Amino acid sequence: MDTNNFTWRRWLPIFLVIGLGLNACKSGPAEGCRPDAAADAAAVPVRLQHLEPTFFRLKTPVEAQQFMNAHSTFSRYYLQRQPATEQELAKGLVQLATNPALQQLGREAAAAFPDSAALQHKVSEVFRRVHHYFPDFRVPASYTYVSGFLAKDIYVNDSLLVLSLDWFVGPKASKRPDLPQYMLRRYTPAGLPSLLAQDVASKYNKHELTANTMLDAMVHAGKTLYFASQMLPCTPDSVLMGYTGHEMVGLEGNEARVWGHFLEKNLLYSTTPFLLQKYVGERPNVPEIDKTCPGRVGQWVGLQIIRKYVAEHPNVPLARLMAETNAQRLLNDSHYRPNKP
Repeated sequence: MDTNNFTWRRWLPIFLVIGLGLNACKSGPAEGCRPDAAADAAAVPVRLQHLEPTFFRLKTPVEAQQFMNAHSTFSRYYLQRQPATEQELAKGLVQLATNPALQQLGREAAAAFPDSAALQHKVSEVFRRVHHYFPDFRVPASYTYVSGFLAKDIYVNDSLLVLSLDWFVGPKASKRPDLPQYMLRRYTPAGLPSLLAQDVASKYNKHELTANTMLDAMVHAGKTLYFASQMLPCTPDSVLMGYTGHEMVGLEGNEARVWGHFLEKNLLYSTTPFLLQKYVGERPNVPEIDKTCPGRVGQWVGLQIIRKYVAEHPNVPLARLMAETNAQRLLNDSHYRPNKP
């Protein structure tokens, strides 16, 4: 393929865009959901506790220490509470809690997530499906918080889940995370469940430390995204990827050309970190393919490889798929060869 003649689909007639939207699940929940093997899975108990009201009432370091004592797991893991620095941490919490700008952001977070029961339901739906596929999964103590972007957006381990809601207020927030716009698209109320599911995937997505090729990175990311798509069967790919609808249409219409670029440039077995970052890491776009090709396109291709593998091997359980570390085997057994349009 002559990449100089690569023509991306920069626009499509509106009737064609509507027609593409009828494909199940690629455009959104309104057009249908993916098959959901966990649809009838038993519910799991989730109690999502909101720490923001208590946090914003803190006035003194003593009250801050009482707050940390009352939420010891949260303080240990999320606040990184240590005896040697506890007094400084308590003072810092008071400074944050009494900061007018953070208080404003706290009010905006509350407005962005006005229905606590709805948010708890979204979290419980993710955990319900995780438990279906991985019966050893246990629901961690679950909290919401407003961190002022000084701690992780989502923290999850076997003991604790923390959703820092200020990260997800959206474009109308008085203050947003210090990230480029193409990344901020993921930080909205609608994007929170997808990022949660991808974070949970890291517990189950096995990866050999010595597996450091482009293909390894693509397939590993593809497994994470596929896991999230199974936990959120009605979430469109645009939300899973953090892409615009226009970018999704472009990728879906040029899948064979994107794959051809990886093959013709001999990229799959490259171990050069700079190249891996170009195609799999965060970037606004990938002009090496086309100026309208979105960043992390290697992750998207990895998702297509995994979906093709699952289509070829429908009886392979999700747990076995996530445990597979041989990216070459998954590619070979997927028979992934996207057709040219």
